[in-house]
Amino acid sequence: MDKEKVVKGFKVFNPDWTCRNKVYTCPGKFEEEVIPSICDKGMHFCKKAVDCFNYYSFRSENKVAEVAAYGDIIEKGDKCCTNKLEIIREIPWNELLEIVNIGKKCTGHHNSGDCNSGNWNSGNCNSGNWNSGNRNSGDCNSGDWNSGNCNSGNWNKCSFSNGCFNTIDPKIYLFNKPSTWTYQDWLESDACHLLKQVPMDVLEYVPFGKMNKEEKEFHPEAEITGGYLKILDSCKNAVTWWERLSKEQKQIIIEIPNFDKEIFKEITGIDVDVE
Repeated sequence: MDKEKVVKGFKVFNPDWTCRNKVYTCPGKFEEEVIPSICDKGMHFCKKAVDCFNYYSFRSENKVAEVAAYGDIIEKGDKCCTNKLEIIREIPWNELLEIVNIGKKCTGHHNSGDCNSGNWNSGNCNSGNWNSGNRNSGDCNSGDWNSGNCNSGNWNKCSFSNGCFNTIDPKIYLFNKPSTWTYQDWLESDACHLLKQVPMDVLEYVPFGKMNKEEKEFHPEAEITGGYLKILDSCKNAVTWWERLSKEQKQIIIEIPNFDKEIFKEITGIDVDVE
């Protein structure tokens, strides 16, 4: 915990200058007789104005102020907490838009492009979000003029298209062959839901007595700690996941259109016994 230093930042308030049932004024100085604890005790703020909107709605009705923290200050991620806070001044909405965007003339936030009303855009003139292309009203497009989502092509009213002027979601390849499914069909399938449950980066504690010579060389601290945490191979995780599935759940995977056991094994490490 850092003491008696000054950290400047930004804080968002409700339209009536309240936050977490506490009434503030602008300008004003406030103190709380607490030991600050993130998301628990103390007065919270962010060093970057744009980070405030990870916790507050991006609405012009809310008040946004420049603040300075004193006393006890702790930081975790993009959030700070203190027991002594000075509210210096209110930031006008037009000024705030310039602060939270690298681009120009944006009404959204986290934009590096220009004239965006959506958020997190690196392209220009988007009303949707997370677009790297231009003039999209949908989300996550890398192409231009798309009203659907996740298009890398242009002028599409559908989603997941890498072509142009399409209104129907394209069919996808499954196991290297054309299928009757769209990508949305895949996302909504039971098979996709099951495969998302394959554990990733699973850790296993290996006692020192069961470590091999190579592990002991790479983890000399294990002699003191009594062992080390081993990251399991992703294929081993997938095999363990498969072994725990019920017969009915395995059948859901096998019934994916164009299912090919050799391709499935090459990618997942799972050897499927197709009856």
